[in-house]
Amino acid sequence: MTADSDANPCSPKEPKSGFWLQTRTFHSLRPRVPLPPLSQSLSITDYILSLLLQSSTSTSNTTVLIDSSTDRQVSDDEFLSQIQSLSSSLRRSTSLSKGHVAFILAPPSLHIPVLYFALLALGVTISPANPLGSDLEISHQVRLSNPVIAFATSSTSHKLPRLPLGTVLLDSPEFLSMIDDENRPNADPVEPVHVSQSDSAAILYSSGTTGLVKGVLLTHRNMIALFAGLFGHRLESDRNEAQKKKEPQQVSLITVPLFHVFGFFKLMRAVAMGETLVLMGRFDLEVMLKAVEKYKVTHLPASPPLLVALTKSELVKKYDLSSLRLLACSGAPLGKDVALRFVAKFPNVEIAQGYGLTESGGGGASMEGSEEYSRLYSVGRLTVNMEAKIVDPVTGEALPPGQKGELWLRGPTIMKGYIGDDKATVEILDSEGWLKTGDLCYFDSDGFLSVVDRLKELIKYKAYQVAPAELEHLLLSHPEIADAAVIPYPDEAAGQIPMAFVVRKAGSNITEAQVIEFIAKKEGTTGVFVGVLT
Repeated sequence: MTADSDANPCSPKEPKSGFWLQTRTFHSLRPRVPLPPLSQSLSITDYILSLLLQSSTSTSNTTVLIDSSTDRQVSDDEFLSQIQSLSSSLRRSTSLSKGHVAFILAPPSLHIPVLYFALLALGVTISPANPLGSDLEISHQVRLSNPVIAFATSSTSHKLPRLPLGTVLLDSPEFLSMIDDENRPNADPVEPVHVSQSDSAAILYSSGTTGLVKGVLLTHRNMIALFAGLFGHRLESDRNEAQKKKEPQQVSLITVPLFHVFGFFKLMRAVAMGETLVLMGRFDLEVMLKAVEKYKVTHLPASPPLLVALTKSELVKKYDLSSLRLLACSGAPLGKDVALRFVAKFPNVEIAQGYGLTESGGGGASMEGSEEYSRLYSVGRLTVNMEAKIVDPVTGEALPPGQKGELWLRGPTIMKGYIGDDKATVEILDSEGWLKTGDLCYFDSDGFLSVVDRLKELIKYKAYQVAPAELEHLLLSHPEIADAAVIPYPDEAAGQIPMAFVVRKAGSNITEAQVIEFIAKKEGTTGVFVGVLT
């Protein structure tokens, strides 16, 4: 079966884990969603905007974007107008065309979402990168993506080389005129661009399983499949449920970078669902808390360190966070102790964990509804149209529920490959379309996925394989520890021994001996640290 197949090989008699014994493969328990015919010309921009029209519950002009640093707001009508204006302006004023790559190096702003959608509508492959990256990193990314044009700001453009079509500054008067169609009332209309779903859409950067940063090539089809799966069977029910409960407009605050697959996904999701999206610059906990209070944020994408900070910081007492209803947590395994402490402190806020990689196009596992949110040990169930295997890293055997192994994923969101690196692509993607994630995971009997750690990060202590993430979660459960990291330390007798780096909570005098004693008393740990640096 191909990764893009709409056929459902699952038998209704399968156990509730979704494990199919004949193939030793896990299948998504979500209702399967058909995708648009591959022969249909369709860009991710057109698809997302069609979902926006479906999700609109009124004809009122709602706010789609807010810049928390300036309080500038963009309505949905204005957003659509700016996309159209920018795409038309780019076609008139540059030689930019379908198949070209555009490198984007700019901090978060209201211009970035408009730029993404406009370029994707033209069939241009977007390649956003971290504006705080070093000159060496950015030079490597430019070589990988081979762009013809760049979009930057006056503070980041110096990091870029000379490109065939130059660099457009997003903070220049020229760019502002490009997104304002009122300046060209008599401009001739341009012919629409026909984008194939198999065309390249984005090059997002990932470390892969190891080594130098790699360029992950995603197609329009990859992205369409992700959002078709997310909303194909939920859009109508979600809208009706929201109307029934008369809930306020969903407001999401983006704390993750828009150049990262998580931020990219959250941006697209918010637009598709007709939500309000609040953008913020470089992360600062107190700035974030102020924004939650000011804009009555209901949904907050978060990583485990942010949950730790919210649980332990005294700053949260200064702000009204009562609007918060859901934290979408991804990026790393969330310790159950951390989750329990968060729920105890914020009983009205649910945690929706998820799992995805840049290489999987953000797809993997997710949670839907309060019953699933309560599974604090898990990252959820397989997303729509996704398959998985748990593979023994030594024998290559596919394992049943309850056993740990490397997670392999297959589905229509999986990347096309690493750009300019066929060797790395072959190493991570097999001939049958399986993506080897490099993560040590297991499924339980109900089909919920749990992530233990990265396979390559396991510490080989004597006959044990110790997961640094599990020790870090235990350390963070101590009330006097603000943050912690665990690494392997070479040892002649044991092979490797865990070493912990610990940040004390303000006012704490906890000692190395006390930390080691705390871990040693925890059931299921080796109880051995070569040392603890505090």
